[in-house]
Amino acid sequence: MGVVLFLVGVLLAAVAIAVSIALHELGHLVPAKLFGVRVTQYMVGFGRTVFSRRRGETEYGLKAVPLGGYISMVGMYPPARAGSTARTAGTGVLQQLAAEARSASAVQLAPGDEDRVFYRLPVWKRIVIMLGGPVMNLLLGSVCLAVLLTGFGTATPTTTVAWVSECVVPAERQAAGQTECRAEDPEAPANAAGLRPGDVVTAVAGAPVATWEELTARIRDRAGERIPVVVERDGAEVRTVLTPILTSRPVVDDTGAAVTGPDGAPRYEEVGFIGISPTAVPVRQPLTAVPGAVLDGLEQIAGVVLHLPQRVYEVGQAAFSDAPRDPDGPISVVGIGRISGEIAAHEEIELRDKAASLVGLIGSVNLALFVFNLLPLLPLDGGHVAGALWEGLRRGVARLLGRADPGPFDPARLLPLTYAVAVLMIGMSVLLVYADIVKPVQLF
Repeated sequence: MGVVLFLVGVLLAAVAIAVSIALHELGHLVPAKLFGVRVTQYMVGFGRTVFSRRRGETEYGLKAVPLGGYISMVGMYPPARAGSTARTAGTGVLQQLAAEARSASAVQLAPGDEDRVFYRLPVWKRIVIMLGGPVMNLLLGSVCLAVLLTGFGTATPTTTVAWVSECVVPAERQAAGQTECRAEDPEAPANAAGLRPGDVVTAVAGAPVATWEELTARIRDRAGERIPVVVERDGAEVRTVLTPILTSRPVVDDTGAAVTGPDGAPRYEEVGFIGISPTAVPVRQPLTAVPGAVLDGLEQIAGVVLHLPQRVYEVGQAAFSDAPRDPDGPISVVGIGRISGEIAAHEEIELRDKAASLVGLIGSVNLALFVFNLLPLLPLDGGHVAGALWEGLRRGVARLLGRADPGPFDPARLLPLTYAVAVLMIGMSVLLVYADIVKPVQLF
């Protein structure tokens, strides 16, 4: 049964990602058609075509490798300018690449397409088309987070003890993979004081506590102090005394999520620690909490994306050594499917929580697609947006100075850079897939 549930989780994640890709491309398709551009293909996936059907002037289909998608618009590459033809005619590899791209683009043109080509659209219309895909991912991610927060609720820690640690292990050593107590590790104060799972902490340091935040606030600044603690156990009041130990712990935000630094790595601080973890219960949030959650998610993802080379290098180190895998680092679609499968197959997770985890996972994937696609690099959407903005700037400056129109942005001239970025992206994807197979992120 566990294997079946695992496969169901993988399948659900795969379908959700495919739908996200399809809607991303729909975000490009709809404005392109509204602005009159002829779209020849709308495809989900790459490689060999598995299924396709033509509707009007557009072929809609599904390809064998569902790791992306595209729409094909006529006139993506403008023809070479008459004044530059003699200088660029077939003398070098770069010029040859541009010439071949323009030729392939020209083959798509049909009679009547003169005013339906992409490069002739006003700058703002091209930006709308290219931003349509990422914006669709942003909307999908926001909807998923709205469903997660308002429908399922967020796990909110309580003062009920879920687990008591036997010893105190510094957070850095935990991140390095230490899971067992060593002889030199001190006994956890809560364990020494006799706290047990199921105890409800009602007072710390002589003051009542009603929330986990109040409990931790009374402990974090009291390292080395003997403080009285009152718990409720099986309906009876139990009093004890413990002394928090100063140790490094991850910095967390209001939701309990780890806070990362500018490099995307977790931040740590020295605080008082007693060695208990709270029982969490789902609490539904108001709709007004969604924008803040989306912004927090985008900020965390942007931190990873901005340091992507370093984070991918760390994944490679983990894949080819005994170094631990960072659970907050980048993962591939294989890793996403594996996480979804592990959650679906876990016997101790309720069905409601499994569904919530899948919704949150797909929401995070769509927010990540939004951020990643905005990078100002071709062939990403952000590269086309940057090119259109550069064209608008050049034409505006030319008008102000009374100079000749410099013409449309020509992505064909940047094909070498485009291919280099594409090769790097393929290499990164292959490395992440390999790492997710041999050294997957461990959830449990």
